[in-house]
Amino acid sequence: MGAISDFIRHHYRHFNGAALVDAAQAYVKHLDDGGQMLVTLAGAMSTAELGLSLAEMIRRGKVHAISCTGANLEEDIFNLVAHDHYVRIPHYRYLSPEQEEELLDQHLNRVTDTCIPEFEAIRRIEGAVLDEWQRADKARQQFFPHEFMYKILRSGVLEEHFQIDPKDSWMVAAAERDLPMFVPGWEDSTLGNIYAAHCISGDIDNVHTVRSGIEYMMSLAEWYQATCRKGSIGFFQVGGGIAGDFPICVVPMLQQDLQLADTPRWGYFCQISDSTTSYGSYSGAVPNEKITWGKLSASTPKFIIESDATIVAPLIFAYVLGE
Repeated sequence: MGAISDFIRHHYRHFNGAALVDAAQAYVKHLDDGGQMLVTLAGAMSTAELGLSLAEMIRRGKVHAISCTGANLEEDIFNLVAHDHYVRIPHYRYLSPEQEEELLDQHLNRVTDTCIPEFEAIRRIEGAVLDEWQRADKARQQFFPHEFMYKILRSGVLEEHFQIDPKDSWMVAAAERDLPMFVPGWEDSTLGNIYAAHCISGDIDNVHTVRSGIEYMMSLAEWYQATCRKGSIGFFQVGGGIAGDFPICVVPMLQQDLQLADTPRWGYFCQISDSTTSYGSYSGAVPNEKITWGKLSASTPKFIIESDATIVAPLIFAYVLGE
């Protein structure tokens, strides 16, 4: 083990720190025992540049599938091509409404302390992906949102615009490995809105050129059934929301709705959560509640780390990588 892992094991002995160590060690054991891991990404993890650690996890075979929001799908690529144009605002809590308007006038869209530049990031990617949407539309082909992103990354059309080392982009790593991906609720994203606009304007004839969330669940079911034959599948949830709630349901769907009773439940579960359980959120439910829905078993290794994912996830990834 490396210096980061040694530091974690020495100092993180209690409370959420201890939960982090337990979860990381169980992640390693799950893989050592021949298991695979699905990672889910909610919030603004891509804008937080989680790719700095996640990309290496993908390259080293520590992540076998990803479920993420449409925002995380696109924002890793936004950062890839426009990093130098992002604006960080450390004292964002003290911005006045008038200052927020000034950011809008500068076409800077704020995500907490970071502003995404519209033209250098969003419009640049729009131009590249619109070409792929229209090409597929004319050929009467249909692809998932992540497949269109893989296409523009593999085509080389963006390479001249790269502003970070591509090894720090988790989407580049995913495209290189043709990683299975599931993007539920893609419509709730910047590119989802842009796609709707191009359908309304007539630039795209068939709205189903981009495949739907129901088709993603069907694809996930196919992947789960094929993968669980090789070994146990774990579930590592960064944040909450649809990125996690959607894929974890594939097991009860297969067991209860398709009557495939021999479908194994998830073999490992960890969530980095900032949700309050008593508020009644699905995302913030403690792992044991998931037993009642047929998602986890009583014997499933289960962990919840109530902390900031931007702090915890890179530490766990470093531990799993032996750093």
